[in-house]
Amino acid sequence: MTLPVDPNILEIPFRTLGAAFTEFADRHPDKIAVHSIDQTASLTFGDLRRLTDRAAARMISDGVTRGDRVAILAGECIEKLVLMFAAWRCGASACPFHSEIAPDHLSSILKTIDPALVVWRRNDLNGNALTIDLNCPTHEFSLIDETEGYFADLPEDTGILPSPGTEYGPADEGCIFATSGTTDRPKCVVWDHLGLWLCGLSTIDFTGMNADDRLLEYRTFSWLSPQIVTFMPFVSLGLTIVMAEGFSRSRFMDWIRDYRITVAAGVPTVINMLLDEPVDFDPDDISSLRVMTASSAPLAPERWNRFEAHYGIRLLQFYGASEGGWLCGNRHDKFRIGTAGPPARHMDLAIVDASGNECPAGTEGEITIRGPQTATASITADGEWEDRTSFRLTEQTRVGDLGILDKDGFVTVTGRIKDVILRGGASIAPLEIDAALMSHPDVHEAAVIGVPDRIWGEEIAAFVVGADSVDLSQDDVLAHAATILPKFKRPKTVDFIDALPKNNRGKVRRDDLKKIWVLGRGRS
Repeated sequence: MTLPVDPNILEIPFRTLGAAFTEFADRHPDKIAVHSIDQTASLTFGDLRRLTDRAAARMISDGVTRGDRVAILAGECIEKLVLMFAAWRCGASACPFHSEIAPDHLSSILKTIDPALVVWRRNDLNGNALTIDLNCPTHEFSLIDETEGYFADLPEDTGILPSPGTEYGPADEGCIFATSGTTDRPKCVVWDHLGLWLCGLSTIDFTGMNADDRLLEYRTFSWLSPQIVTFMPFVSLGLTIVMAEGFSRSRFMDWIRDYRITVAAGVPTVINMLLDEPVDFDPDDISSLRVMTASSAPLAPERWNRFEAHYGIRLLQFYGASEGGWLCGNRHDKFRIGTAGPPARHMDLAIVDASGNECPAGTEGEITIRGPQTATASITADGEWEDRTSFRLTEQTRVGDLGILDKDGFVTVTGRIKDVILRGGASIAPLEIDAALMSHPDVHEAAVIGVPDRIWGEEIAAFVVGADSVDLSQDDVLAHAATILPKFKRPKTVDFIDALPKNNRGKVRRDDLKKIWVLGRGRS
């Protein structure tokens, strides 16, 4: 049974952001803390501490107190990061939301979380309309050095702030994040500071990060993953963040060269882009990059091998969940291609059968989690809160994924339970079949679904995105599958499609593929 950890005896003992920033600014005030590529703006640790303290003092003057929530609505910019840190500095929970969330959904989320303050970036969204029904101060900002707006009015006197190290405790609420979606209302998850800290320690364990690293981040701050890949190691170690407003295939290698990046965040979508439209590079120019992460969606082994062979960049696949943070991760010194790595250090992970009994090594079952490195609450798309504090340390939570734990402790995620194909009484997880099809050199992407069949109950239907300028047929794909898969796992049909439907984290939307299959056959 997992017991709460002692935050004072962790591999890097827990401390508040105020305490960390004070140490970093005192030790090396002129070291670059954050550089924004698109804004051509940098903050040293000395700058960051002063600016964070001033923004936090203004939040307190607006009535924000310990335990309150501060909503920050903006695209990715250095100001958004400062405001998140400022919320923590005054003991509040930081709630960063991306400006691309549909306005009616964002307005509904704000009403649900009941913030004490809302700050938004000019021209990103209509903050006045979004906050009209809220009973709290609201402010607009543009740039750190703006002459009018939120940052123009920051106080010089920060004596109102709590002493560094006293602003919050490990069990206090730290953040609320959206889980996914820009058209559908996202679900949200609530995390305490200890859970976030432990996730950051897992990232450090996976990657071997240290204070000298220069970490590239280009994803939205509104997701949990950038927080635990980038910002928590930043607070723990005092490394340098190099941030961009979004990924750029044409500029990626230049970023690595120009900023001597040592660790880069990654997702399978980005890796596939770099594989399918390779960019020119000089190996010497990217020699500083020792590891690139891959998370948010499974990465096919064939794609993983091809990327490493072509670019010479070490990939590390991680496996996480919005409610659980890091569940597993390949380590810089212990990895296995095609797996999600061993369980995270502070995660109690078990794979269980339908009766809840733990499966033996090599046997597929449902992945469950337990421990302090999990969310404290979740908020459904309908705005209903589920408090997880009473059971997250005592009960194994089913995450909805199937997996196998091998004898060496590596976990392979085999698919979502809701996506399992039931053919003739056999349960077939789709990811194995996806990967087999993508091992064909002319298949760019592939995904399979279960479709109705009078004899077998369900049959396997494949959707394939072929490589550009290649004449690929259904017979080619089926013949390839026959060389790899047992007969009962082979697709019966192959439909070619221009692009697989995915959510904004790169995960295939198999429900959408089922709708496409029905429409293509004139069925209802």
